[in-house]
Amino acid sequence: MVAEELHFRKAAEKLFISQPPLSRQIKELEEELDAQLFTRNNKRVTLTNAGLYFKKEVDEILTRINETKNTVKQIHNHLNGEFRIGYISSTYHPLLMEVLKEMRIHFPYLSIQLYELPTQKQIHALEEGKLDIGIMRAPIASTQLTLNTLFYDPFIAVLPADSPRFSSNETLGKYLEEKPFIFFNRDYAPAYHQKLVEICNRLGFNPQLSHEANNVHSILRLVESGAGVSILPHSLKEHYKYLQINFADLKNLSIYTEVVLAYKNNNDQEALQWFIKRYNPTPNRT
Repeated sequence: MVAEELHFRKAAEKLFISQPPLSRQIKELEEELDAQLFTRNNKRVTLTNAGLYFKKEVDEILTRINETKNTVKQIHNHLNGEFRIGYISSTYHPLLMEVLKEMRIHFPYLSIQLYELPTQKQIHALEEGKLDIGIMRAPIASTQLTLNTLFYDPFIAVLPADSPRFSSNETLGKYLEEKPFIFFNRDYAPAYHQKLVEICNRLGFNPQLSHEANNVHSILRLVESGAGVSILPHSLKEHYKYLQINFADLKNLSIYTEVVLAYKNNNDQEALQWFIKRYNPTPNRT
């Protein structure tokens, strides 16, 4: 305060003490440092070169103390440590990456970890406290989890680049019936697998599975190579435009998959609540 005011009386008033104790403390500090910090005369008080250096260093130390206090507060409020996110391969990854970039700025001391897991494994991990939040597709049978619906995603047929155009579901169904199907493993995504069978049945045939995969990118690459066809969520159409594949809409076929955020009941962690508010994908909704 003396260094800022360059006046002992004014500094003492701001510190709510009398001037003699303040002068004594400055003198004791100078004796401890074995250096003169101030030049004093009847008219003015100035900082010596040693005093200027000492003030600069002390200001930096005080700033560091304030930063440390904020870090301690964040640790106390669970803003430090790990934030573990589960996701499935058939969700919109670019948005997730954007949110994580913001999250690292907002929570600089938080270690964010991503795990690509099927829905069933995410459910168990959330229930056991091994994940903080999961991005997955319903149905989810758990009384321990809170579910936030993100959107309802219809399905679309995924075809090789040389496939013809189709004027109706009937002609599309006849084409698909003759082709080998590529899809998720039944054990990996049982509910998803059942959706495929239901859609194919509505189109008038049972799918003949030739290849199974555990992530959507592998399925799309197999279709691109001409290994077969698939039926996947419509929202993926916009995210894989670089692949040499065609898409065919399933007209008036009201079968959807619900994409949700899932987290443990009564979890009020600040980072979790921030993520829930920020992660809001908006593909073509139906």
